[in-house]
Amino acid sequence: MDKYTFSAIGAGLLWGACGLFTRSLTALGFATWGIVAVRCGIAALAFLLLALITDRGALKIKPRDAWIFVGVGIVSMLFFTYCYFTAIELMEMSTASILLYTAPCFVMLFSRIFFGDRIGVRGIVSLVLCIGGVALVSGIGGAISAQGFAFGMCSGIGYALFSIFSRAALNRGYKSVTINFYGCAIASVGAMCFGGFAAPWRMAVSSGSAALLTLGVGILVCFLPYLLYTYSLTGTSNGMASIMASVEPVMATVLGVIVYRDRLTVLSVCGIVLVLTAIVVMNSGKRKSE
Repeated sequence: MDKYTFSAIGAGLLWGACGLFTRSLTALGFATWGIVAVRCGIAALAFLLLALITDRGALKIKPRDAWIFVGVGIVSMLFFTYCYFTAIELMEMSTASILLYTAPCFVMLFSRIFFGDRIGVRGIVSLVLCIGGVALVSGIGGAISAQGFAFGMCSGIGYALFSIFSRAALNRGYKSVTINFYGCAIASVGAMCFGGFAAPWRMAVSSGSAALLTLGVGILVCFLPYLLYTYSLTGTSNGMASIMASVEPVMATVLGVIVYRDRLTVLSVCGIVLVLTAIVVMNSGKRKSE
């Protein structure tokens, strides 16, 4: 595996730990919009600091390209988070997770339409293995309402659009730090428009534990994974990166077993094997081509 593959997998592993922080913040009284606001806001500050240290010119964008960064922040980051959490309220979390991880399907489809990326047999096989594995890891079953299904599918589309908007920005010469800074900043402002501008930040400094958790949710499960994922897009296709990052539900399942003593079923183990197999299949194809 090369550094781009490791970056995508690393992003998925870090995203998989998001539930540990969000559950703890919810227990402290944080609302969903508040968590999104501080998560993206802290990440935006981290990306700003990175840009100021490494390349201040990365903060410059052309006015005609502003729509791309609005797309990253609102259409992707903010939209998919809202849809995903709403889906969780309307159906079982496992079912919502299955619908969220239809994202690789949409990534491959959109990449084919907008960038002309080729969808080979190996990619299709890996996609089927990945979706099947995610379904098994998340658990199968639960009643699905039409409204819940719609929000779940929209979460997958919003999640996929991050790759599409990011690739559009990369193709225009922008760096990953530029994409992530503006995306996170716009998403944070959008979340505060819905959940209030001051309340989330007051809660973030209300106690030592709240401050540590908000730093964790901003740095460990937002700043670092988005940095890694957009970097992976500079050296691999959108579809492959999306499949690599699908180790996220595997990581979430393993952490659930270790931290919350969730029961690991035979189906979950089979799902983990399928996701890992999808990663191996994708990378074996890359090695042969190289």
